[in-house]
Amino acid sequence: MKRFQGRVITPGEVTAPAVVTKQGFNTLASFQMALQFGDKEVKCGDQSNQELYGKSLLGKALCLPQTIGSTTGGLVLYCACSMKKNPACMLFANPIDSLAAAGAVLADVWVDGVSMPVVDSLGQEFLDYVQDGMSIKVLPDGVVEVE
Repeated sequence: MKRFQGRVITPGEVTAPAVVTKQGFNTLASFQMALQFGDKEVKCGDQSNQELYGKSLLGKALCLPQTIGSTTGGLVLYCACSMKKNPACMLFANPIDSLAAAGAVLADVWVDGVSMPVVDSLGQEFLDYVQDGMSIKVLPDGVVEVE
């Protein structure tokens, strides 16, 4: 097991299997099929991201460097949480951008019964180490354990 310390954006504790991308994560393109067209498995719809395309994001520890794309990114994260189609957590190697942070914080405050811990600034070593399917445990203090 390896431990990484990050900064807590939204608190929580969760254990989930990892799904990893080393490129920027386009929130709108990734969640559009699930949010607009009812994809119950919440498969990533971003064809530009070959690491994630077609993989389920639902209940996974989404490991990424940063988000990219549309200014709707925060709203998309909030909507995914309100529809219970969100990852178990989001783990950023880099500092989170303001749009993704806003969506995560709004969901944390406004959506009852949904927890999506978000931790950023985990570092490039985290992203280089973690692989799809590894077990990820997020602790309330921003420690992320990878097995």
